[in-house]
Amino acid sequence: MATTRPSRGLPYDAPDPADAATAPLWRAVQAFRLVTLLYAVGQQIASVQYYENRLLSWFFITLMVIWSGISALLLTHRRTSDTARTRTLVVLGDHIVVLGLIAATPLVADYDWYHGHQPLPTTMWSANAVISAAILRGPLAGVASGLLIAATIITMRQQWGEDVWADATAPVLVSVGLALGLAANTARRAQEQLQRAVRLTAAAEERERLARQVHDGVLQILSYIKRRGNEIGGPATELAERAGEQEIALRRLISEQAAQSDNGETAVDLRPQLTAHATPRVVVSTPGEPVRVGRWTAQEITAAVAAALTNVELHAGPDARAYVLLEDTGTELVVSVRDDGIGIPPGRLAEAANEGRMGVSRSITGRIAALGGTAELLTADIVGEGTEWEFHIPRT
Repeated sequence: MATTRPSRGLPYDAPDPADAATAPLWRAVQAFRLVTLLYAVGQQIASVQYYENRLLSWFFITLMVIWSGISALLLTHRRTSDTARTRTLVVLGDHIVVLGLIAATPLVADYDWYHGHQPLPTTMWSANAVISAAILRGPLAGVASGLLIAATIITMRQQWGEDVWADATAPVLVSVGLALGLAANTARRAQEQLQRAVRLTAAAEERERLARQVHDGVLQILSYIKRRGNEIGGPATELAERAGEQEIALRRLISEQAAQSDNGETAVDLRPQLTAHATPRVVVSTPGEPVRVGRWTAQEITAAVAAALTNVELHAGPDARAYVLLEDTGTELVVSVRDDGIGIPPGRLAEAANEGRMGVSRSITGRIAALGGTAELLTADIVGEGTEWEFHIPRT
């Protein structure tokens, strides 16, 4: 059985999501480490003739080469028990080696040489410690590392006078630490957003799968019990009512879960918004696949449907039932709201508008018109056969 990281609870051989963001940066900067190492060796070959202790200088260069290889392997190797701890130790070792080599420059060269030239490991190779600190801990650590190494170089070369303002060491190291630190933080934030999107997508897919299974199983059985109970009558009617109530409660629960998955999204699934209005007297039918629309569009359609259902409750009669149907043709959405109540007498809508009652024109037709669609009352001239509204909302 695979062991786990104590701090994260992840298997040792599993990639760390937090490390995945900066792993490409760690690999890329090792190429820079190799280039700067070659430059440092070339600088050693060109300058060794000016050193007082040439043998000691070659020892320090050999130490630099060995440490470069070790640090490059450890910084890019991710299959360790605690990658973050390993990289922290390597970065600390980087600084110790860099500062030690800078401080050792007077041991191999006299004052006249190192006062006007680069220190033993060269400024370019010293930048590797700054880069590693920036990637590991961000821009503040990068800037602090750059200032520390620059101050050590200036102190060793004894240039704290006017020469310090003409030296580009500090600006270069600080700029590198700041830039790489910002890049590392940006990569981490992007990785976090990606992981969150993946989790939300997986959760939404799982909810959709469970909703389909519930629809194909439990909801169909409850619907069958309700229908058969009403057909049999007698004591079975109460059983049908209970089954209908549980069917509505289960549909509402599924709708609420689907609505939660849309939090923070610019496009939402219209189905749960409509299904939330389902009651034992209101039947809502929606497609099996998500119907994604803009959040404002979903709110306006839902509000228009709610207004139509309110009119059913107030005017269709005590025994009226309502039916809401959602269709997605690809080019437009079609929403119909009908009931089996007493209907609307001819001219009643115009009469209500003249009386100052703007419920229909504002809450229904006005909302749909604001979406670029149309709201049509199909039963305007039919009495006694209920009321049916049909909304057409273009997909664009």
